[in-house]
Amino acid sequence: MLYPGRLHQFTKEHMDAVAAILCGLLLFLGWLALHFGFLGWALLLLPAAYIVGGYESALEGFTTLIKERELDVDLLMIVAALGAAGLGLWRKEYYLIIDGAVLILIFAVSGALEGYAMQKTERSIRSLMSLTQDTARVMRQGQEEIVPVNQLQLGDEIIVKPGELIPTDGMILEGYSALNQAAITGESLPVEKTVGEEVFAGTLNGYGALKLKLHQPPESSLIQRVIRLVKQAQTEAPPSQEFIERFERRYAQVIVVVGIFLIILPPFVWKWEWETTIYRALTFLVVASPCALMAAIMPTLLSGIANGAKQGILFKNGAQLERVGKVRAIAFDKTGTLTIGQVEVCQVITNSEYTQLDVLKTAAALESRSEHPIGKAIVQAPGDLEYKSAVEVQAIPGQGIVGLVKQQQFIVGKAEFVQQYVTDLPLPLQEVAHTLQQEGKTVVWVAQEDVGTRGHSDAEMVSVSTSFSILGLIALADKIRPEAPIAIAHLRKLGVEQVVMLTGDNQQTANSVAQAIGIDQVYAELLPEDKLRVIRHLQKEYETVAMVGDGINDAPALAQASVGIAMGKAGSDVALETADIVLMADKLEKIAVAMRLGKRAQVIVKQNIVIALLFILLLLVGNFLGNINLPLGVVGHEGSTVLVTLSGLRLLK
Repeated sequence: MLYPGRLHQFTKEHMDAVAAILCGLLLFLGWLALHFGFLGWALLLLPAAYIVGGYESALEGFTTLIKERELDVDLLMIVAALGAAGLGLWRKEYYLIIDGAVLILIFAVSGALEGYAMQKTERSIRSLMSLTQDTARVMRQGQEEIVPVNQLQLGDEIIVKPGELIPTDGMILEGYSALNQAAITGESLPVEKTVGEEVFAGTLNGYGALKLKLHQPPESSLIQRVIRLVKQAQTEAPPSQEFIERFERRYAQVIVVVGIFLIILPPFVWKWEWETTIYRALTFLVVASPCALMAAIMPTLLSGIANGAKQGILFKNGAQLERVGKVRAIAFDKTGTLTIGQVEVCQVITNSEYTQLDVLKTAAALESRSEHPIGKAIVQAPGDLEYKSAVEVQAIPGQGIVGLVKQQQFIVGKAEFVQQYVTDLPLPLQEVAHTLQQEGKTVVWVAQEDVGTRGHSDAEMVSVSTSFSILGLIALADKIRPEAPIAIAHLRKLGVEQVVMLTGDNQQTANSVAQAIGIDQVYAELLPEDKLRVIRHLQKEYETVAMVGDGINDAPALAQASVGIAMGKAGSDVALETADIVLMADKLEKIAVAMRLGKRAQVIVKQNIVIALLFILLLLVGNFLGNINLPLGVVGHEGSTVLVTLSGLRLLK
C-alpha cells in the first residue's frame, strides 16, 4: 500500500514515466473512440493526451525560446503535432489528430528515459553523506559531550573510541591505533597512527582510543572535499552532450525557417493556393521532425544496455555505452580493483631446520589472539594449521606480538622488534626479506625461545630465556586478480593508447603490482583530489578517459572521467552510484566486452542516422513535388522511425 508520503515520492521520481504511460493510454482510448464513431469522446481524449504527454516538452521549449531565444526540438515537435491536429480539425480528417498525438508520445517516452538518468547525482551525494558522522564526542570542562559535527570549533578535543568512525579530520593528541583508511586513500592495510599525526573523517578507528584536536573547520575535511568534488564533476556537461544540444537547436531553427518560407513563398512564386500551401508546410513539419533521428540512437543504446546486463555489465545510461567505445586512455585504482583488496600470505621462507608448516603454526598460535588484519591473514593461510592458541599474549602496537605456547615463548613481528630478542638475524633471510619488501610485500619474522635444562634429573626440565632462534619469515600482500594481466592486454588490442594505475598505496607496492600486471604508468600515494587531477590531465591529452575503481576515494575521479567503471561486488555504495558502468561480477575482462559493445553501438547508430536522414530527404522531396499527402508523410515518418528502431534491436544479439 502506498501512503500519501510514499505516493508523493513515487510520483516525484517517476513523473515523466507516468505522464508517458497516461499519454499512451489516452491516445489508445481516443483512437478506439474515433474508430467506433464516438467523435465527442475522441475530441475529449486526444487533446488530453496532447496535454499530458506534451506539457513538459512545451514548457521546456517555450522556456528555452523566451529565456535563451533559442528554438529546440521540443518546441518543433509540439508545433508539428498541433499543426497536424489543427489541420485535422479544419479538414475534418480527425485521424491527423492521432498522428500528432503519436509524435508527442514518442517524445514523452524519450523524456522519461532521460529523467531517470538525471536522478543519479542526488543518489551519489546521499551515499557520500551517509559516510559522515552527524555527532562527535567532545571533552569540555572535563566532561564528555555529544555535539553535532557542524557545531565543532577549532581547538575542540574529540574522543574517538575503538571501532568508531572518525567524525572529522583532526590531529592526534593522545593514543595510538590502527586506522582503516581504505575508504579514503585506498590503502589495503590499516595505518598505524600516533600522537602528532593527522586522521581523516570517515575512516574507521581500530583497537585504540584516541583524543583528537580539531585543527581545521569540519567543512574542510577530506570527506567533505570528496563530496564537493563529486558534485562539481557530475554537473560539468561533457562536450558531446553540449554538441547534441547545439545540433538539436540548430536543426529546429533550420526547419522552422524553411517551414515559414514554404508558407509564404509558394503562393507568390508558384501561384499555389493558400490551403495547399499550408497543407504542404504542415506536411513538411511532420516529415522533417527528427523522431527517426532520435530513434536512431536510443533504441540502439537501450539494446546494448540489455545485452550488457545479460553479461554482468550494468550501463547506467545509453550515452556511456556509446562513449566507452571511444575510450583512448584508462586509469585503474589498485586496491580492490586490480587486486582482491584483502591481504593474504603469499610466501613462507624458513630457516634450514624448520618447515613452512612449523613457521605458520607458530605464527598462527599467537596471531589467533590478535584482531590485526595481518594476524587474521596468517590464521587463514592455507594448510593444515592445527595449532594450540598461545597464552599470556602481549601485542605491541605497530611492532609485533609475544606469547607462550606450552611454556615456550614465541615472537612474531617486524625485524626491528624481533632483533630485541635475536641479536643477529640470519643474513640469507635478511636478503630475502629485503627483496620481498622491494616488491611491496609486508614481511613478518617468527622466532622461538631456546629451551635450556637445569636440575639433578632428566625429569626436572625448566625453561630458561637464554636465547631465541629464528624459525623463518612470512610475506603477505594484497593478491593480484588473476585475470588482470589478460584484461590489460585485451584493452591494448582494442586500441587503448594509455593504461595507468592510481593508488593511495606507497610507490614500491604500486610498482610491484603494475609490473606484474603490465602497466607502465603508475601514480602512487594519491588522495582523492590527486586522482581527480590525474584524470583531468589525461582528458586534456586523450579526451575520452575511463576510470575503474571501487572505493569512496575513487568517487571524484569516477565522476570526472568520461566513463566511470565500478566493481560491483567489491565497490562501495558511493563508487557504485557515481560510476556510469558497474561490473556486477568484478570481472576485469568485462571492460573489454563493454568497449566492444560500445564500438558496435557506434556503428549501428551511424547506420541508423544515415537511414533516418535518407527517409527525411525522400519525404521532403516527395512533399515538395506534391507526390505525397499528410497521411502518407506521417506513414513514411513513422515507418522510418520503426525501421531504425528495429535496426537498433540488432544489438540485443
